[in-house]
Amino acid sequence: MDELQQKQKNKYSIIVPTYNERLNISLILYLIFKHLQDVDFEVIVVDDGSPDGTQDIVKQLQKVYGEDRILLRARPGKMGLGTAYIHGMKHASGDFVVIMDADLSHHPKYLPEFIRKQLETGADIVTGTRYVKGGGVHGWNLMRKLTSRGANVLAQTLLWPGVSDLTGSFRLYRKSVLEDIISCCVSKGYVFQMEMIVRASRKGYHIEEVPITFVDRVYGSSKLGGSEIVEYLKGLVYLLMTT
Repeated sequence: MDELQQKQKNKYSIIVPTYNERLNISLILYLIFKHLQDVDFEVIVVDDGSPDGTQDIVKQLQKVYGEDRILLRARPGKMGLGTAYIHGMKHASGDFVVIMDADLSHHPKYLPEFIRKQLETGADIVTGTRYVKGGGVHGWNLMRKLTSRGANVLAQTLLWPGVSDLTGSFRLYRKSVLEDIISCCVSKGYVFQMEMIVRASRKGYHIEEVPITFVDRVYGSSKLGGSEIVEYLKGLVYLLMTT
């Protein structure tokens, strides 16, 4: 079976967690549909009770694209990133699951390359990386770039995960692999992404990388703060002790 036939056979479930993304959700969904025109996919929006009307926008978009293509699976309040993926997976009908942010920092133009890389290599996981040739970051000041790069180097040195970008959250998983990994993870927030990829590496899953340019959010404010950095360091120590 050639690559095109296999791509047409596979179905992809794209899980997009949201909280106060009213200004971004329309554009991110438009771009997903634009770049995956020859792919069988569904988008599962997991909204944590956004007070800004994000869910109302998604319901309007369901009328345009269809409720079978955009699934709104809301929760009553903010319950964490990891549980958002678990919640989304319960409703996923695809063979593969993509996780990506709704704030346009993860451009859907990379999705075809993720799919192509998986088909070519048979990978269990394809992860976007900022830290190889062709990847990068746009819109961050020097301090944030240094903080991110330093955190990644520290994790690389201590954990040896076999991937270049531990904290990225733009990934494609074989669904069965994601279900296996996520059941082992205990971290929350931003550490969750790091624990997922480290445990996948320890379990011997085949991981491939695609260079991406991460763009700082277009609308809204960043949810990364000092408390997240502290949690990251705690998570790093936890993974060092348990993996």
